[in-house]
Amino acid sequence: MSDVRPLILASQSPRRLDLLAQIGITPDSVVPAELDESPLKNEAPGQLARRLAQAKAQAVAVSRTDAAVIGADTVVACGRRILAKPADAAEARRFLTLLSGRRHVVHGGLCVIVDGRAHVRHVATRVGVKRLSDQEIDWYLDSGEWHGKAGGYAIQGRAAAFVDLVNGSYSNVVGLPLHETAQLLGGLGLLR
Repeated sequence: MSDVRPLILASQSPRRLDLLAQIGITPDSVVPAELDESPLKNEAPGQLARRLAQAKAQAVAVSRTDAAVIGADTVVACGRRILAKPADAAEARRFLTLLSGRRHVVHGGLCVIVDGRAHVRHVATRVGVKRLSDQEIDWYLDSGEWHGKAGGYAIQGRAAAFVDLVNGSYSNVVGLPLHETAQLLGGLGLLR
């Protein structure tokens, strides 16, 4: 039996909306949560992803106590170094150069708030990037796909040509771990 309460996605990411649609979930509304996404001092990447996912969900849930609210966040990390959304092409180049020929981890934070209670999950996916030439980096930067993407790349776009390993949830790297999302919503009786 499913709960018929409204389902709200607390995200401005069109990718998360598309990912939910991929598994047959259409939120009743999308309400982006505006907050400072800067890491706290000594905050580990996984902790940051969980904290931001919960903060986004809580920011919306305070005014929508009748609804179930989904919050999510994606943090790309090379070791403990967090690679946020690059401010410009020069920073995107630095990120791609750092990721070149290495493995990194994409941390996904997921939170569903129902009746004031937060249900939080963390998903980590290991990603390998082949060694990139300067020409490949230039080609990717020229595409503009790096704009607004954690770590400076979108695995679902041209950067797929650079990825030689995905160990774990592919959809987590895109922006939302679908298996864990479906399991969490199903366990809470929220799948329709």
